Amino acid sequence: MTPPLSKVDLRVYPGNSYPLGATWDGMGVNFALFSEYAEAVELCLFDSADDTVESRRVLLLEYSDHVWHGYFPDLRPGQLYGYRVYGPWNPLEGHRFNPNKLLLDPYAKSVVRLERWNDALFGYQIPDPHRSSTFADTDLLMDTRDSAPFAPLAAVVDDSFVWGDDKPLRTPWHKTIIYEAHVKGLTMRHPRVPEHLRGTYAALGSEPVIEHLLDLGVTAVELLPVHQHVDDHFLKTRGLSNYWGYNTLGYFAPELRYSSQKHNPEDPVLEFKTMVRSLHAAGMEVILDVVYNHTCEGNHLGPTLSFKGIDNRSYYKQVEEEPRFYMDYTGCGNTLNVSHPRVIQLIMDSLRYWVLEMHVDGFRFDLAATLGRDVHYVDKLGSFFDVIHQDPVLCQTKLIAEPWDLGEGGYQVGNFPVLWTEWNGKYRDAARSFWKGDTGTLSEMATRIAGSSDLYSEKDPHASINFLTSHDGFTLHDLVSYNQKHNEANGEGNRDGDNHNHSWNCGVEGETDDLRINALRFQQKRNLMATLLLSLGVPMIAAGDELSRTQQGNNNAYCQDNAISWLNWELGEREKNFYEFVKHLIRIRKENPVFQRRKFFIGLTSKAYNIKDVIWYNAQGLEMSEADWHDPQALWMGALLNGSAINELDEKGNPVVGHTFLLALNASHKPVAFHLPRLNRGDAWIQLFDTAVESLPNDSMEREDESVYCGDAVYRLQARSLVLFRLKR
Repeated sequence: MTPPLSKVDLRVYPGNSYPLGATWDGMGVNFALFSEYAEAVELCLFDSADDTVESRRVLLLEYSDHVWHGYFPDLRPGQLYGYRVYGPWNPLEGHRFNPNKLLLDPYAKSVVRLERWNDALFGYQIPDPHRSSTFADTDLLMDTRDSAPFAPLAAVVDDSFVWGDDKPLRTPWHKTIIYEAHVKGLTMRHPRVPEHLRGTYAALGSEPVIEHLLDLGVTAVELLPVHQHVDDHFLKTRGLSNYWGYNTLGYFAPELRYSSQKHNPEDPVLEFKTMVRSLHAAGMEVILDVVYNHTCEGNHLGPTLSFKGIDNRSYYKQVEEEPRFYMDYTGCGNTLNVSHPRVIQLIMDSLRYWVLEMHVDGFRFDLAATLGRDVHYVDKLGSFFDVIHQDPVLCQTKLIAEPWDLGEGGYQVGNFPVLWTEWNGKYRDAARSFWKGDTGTLSEMATRIAGSSDLYSEKDPHASINFLTSHDGFTLHDLVSYNQKHNEANGEGNRDGDNHNHSWNCGVEGETDDLRINALRFQQKRNLMATLLLSLGVPMIAAGDELSRTQQGNNNAYCQDNAISWLNWELGEREKNFYEFVKHLIRIRKENPVFQRRKFFIGLTSKAYNIKDVIWYNAQGLEMSEADWHDPQALWMGALLNGSAINELDEKGNPVVGHTFLLALNASHKPVAFHLPRLNRGDAWIQLFDTAVESLPNDSMEREDESVYCGDAVYRLQARSLVLFRLKR
């Protein structure tokens, strides 16, 4: 344990300007902090997380390339620290230096004390709300109170860890099935996870949780933000928290709240690494949802916790004519200035740290369109994408964009450059609208099932991350149970959250005892999940959808750290049946190459079997005509996927050949007489499942005689149903 610094003779050497942050080299600690406009920087050292004042302040005298630095041979891992940065207080010019505020190192690898909300955390004087004084110019007046008793504290860490034979799994995109989860939400109520571990990295890496992921069949876990974040002041006053974590404070530090051990500063880091190692050992990749578009410091009225007090002009995009104010493309008050080379360096250093030191396999970039904005407009050839592409580490990881933000021209689905995949919001909306029964949706639904070549023709189908639901919005169960959002628990008068959900409650709003409606809801869930898992592209399942999780109609549960958001593992018979159905779908996808195609359908005919690689059929068993596609009332179609015409080679250079399947979809409210196509004399179709039937599908690929249909047979396609057939030759 580090002795109190007041009792030791603290030596300081010049040190180095690189790497940034606090770096333990086995002999001492180098501190380096970027600030272009600062006039002086003090390193503040603390003996304990409970201290309200630092035990020592040391002026960093070395300044190289806009970096303040010093080397301390007497300091060790576990040392707690922060910074005070001196410079102009001139908000009108965009400068908000205030040495009364203790600041967190942007490169901190461990945060040992969370923010303790107090007015002293704000750089300006907050007016008394009981007085009539205006708030208009309040941010222009410097606040001189010391924030040290309330500010987050960083700690020096030792990066060493025994990884053994752990290495990147590099699961091919076309074989990837993503499971989007929250560390706490996934594990908080799991009955087989010890109570003291629930809600933590240790729980996520535990045997019971990994068993569930393996049983389900997914290949990658995409975690909601695990970077250290701040619980917004306005949420704390309501008794809520920023549960999702899209409010980043530290881009290198794993979230302290998710650590089961908090005795030592390195505990969260070690526990996170152990979790990753355990998931990798089970064949599961780890993808992080990262928020590099904004920080937790909000707009000009937000707190001063780190970046704002270190170098406000460099870190944030500001209104050109009025640098007192921030450009806000995120809806969160500020936008990181990705045009600045030091900000790009921060992002790149952070990403490489999580890959090289924490062994994660990829990233999903929140509001990624913001990262491509060059001054104002989104540029898919912008500097951010350039540096990602040329980086030898990051270009080999999985890169997923949320391809939109809130600024003008921010909806960029289909416009991200090569190497990038995208959350396909058009897939989500098309699938929801089609199964809701909206007319005029047939053609687009076919395009989405076929991999969205209209969006990704210059790439491959895996560029499309297909999803029905995510953390943001209705759960799958709520999608078929609510017409309207019900966000009253968030305390915003139900004004928050999306109003355009393409949902349908099947006749009753919310939970009901009506057996007919509940049966229809589960049938709709089977339709939606079958569509997702049998479409070209990369499927993403929101955690808990396989368990029929409900948020009681809340479609914006970002602040609900409670049973609304946590997975419920106690399942009834119907919920168990649905879980088994989802497992069955995943197994079908993984066992059959036709659902894992690396390339788009191109309309070629197989030499081995005289049919095209994909054929779309109408109800009469004929190929769809232009009139069929443009019939606004048509909500049914068939899709033949030819396993003999995949036109791809496997890893060993052999032609990929698999079974041929027929999908039959009917989203209308009435049954349809569907004529099964006859391909060659003697061919027959084996029915693998019908979503109109609640009983579990037969595990065998070879079904009983009553489930085999000859070509030209008429199959009664029930209202709102999907049937999968396999060709029997």
